[in-house]
Parts: sequence; structure tokens; C-alpha cells
Amino acid sequence: MDNLDSAIIEELTANGRLANQELAARVGLTAAPCLRRVRRLEEAGIIAGYTARINHALLDEGFEVLVFVDLSRNDLPSVEAFESTVLADPAVIEFRRMFGLPDYYIKVRVKDSEAYERWYSALASQHEYISRIDSRITMKLLKAP
Repeated sequence: MDNLDSAIIEELTANGRLANQELAARVGLTAAPCLRRVRRLEEAGIIAGYTARINHALLDEGFEVLVFVDLSRNDLPSVEAFESTVLADPAVIEFRRMFGLPDYYIKVRVKDSEAYERWYSALASQHEYISRIDSRITMKLLKAP
């Protein structure tokens, strides 16, 4: 990985739809070597894919909540049951098992606070071994991927 690869990654991060010709011009290469580098970065897994940024507020699903969950039981069946339930939920857009506390970080995207309250109640009622749920609502998004 050199400076040209880093420049390619930076340009594609800003705009994954750049045509190879435009990308090559921006990083100071001709089209063929630029394409070879992009393909090599893809094959190495450094470029894992291309996505579109969606304005979820316009789709009526712009209410995001950061949820921190601690479990009272950490045995394998309890953990697996909790994780499979959360993973299957379409409102969950990010889900992480953490070292230390909290046990889990969950990012939920729903229509509004009422929809979140329904989501919260459903999660809490499905798992008697949740010891704590701490919800955080963003005041202002300052930087996003």
C-alpha cells in the first residue's frame, strides 16, 4: 500500500461512483494502472464494496437511537438468544458485542420516538435477563461516514 493506493481510497471514500478515468486523473495516473490498483485493492479486501448514502429522514425512518445493553446472564444460551433476536430486527442497523461495559452497543433506526418506544418495550419484554438498557438520542450529528 503506497501513497497512490491511499489517494485512490480517499477519492473512492468521498465518491464511490467516480468513473475510472476521473479517478485516474485525480490521483495522477492513467486509466489502466489506476484500474489495476483498484482491482488489487478490491481483491485484497481493502475495498470491501460500494454503497449509496441514503437520506433516511426522507424515507420516514430518520430517528436514530444509540442503545447500550447489559445482560444479567452471560451464559452461552442467553447470549445467543439475545444476539439472534437483535440480529433479526430490521430496525437494528449496527450491533456490537463490547469488551467491558456495556455488554452491547446497538444502533436503531425507526420513524420517531413512539416507534422507538415500541421497539424498546418489545426488546425488554423478550429477554428477562437484560439488566439495563440505556438509550441515547443524538442532539446533532457532527460527522458521519
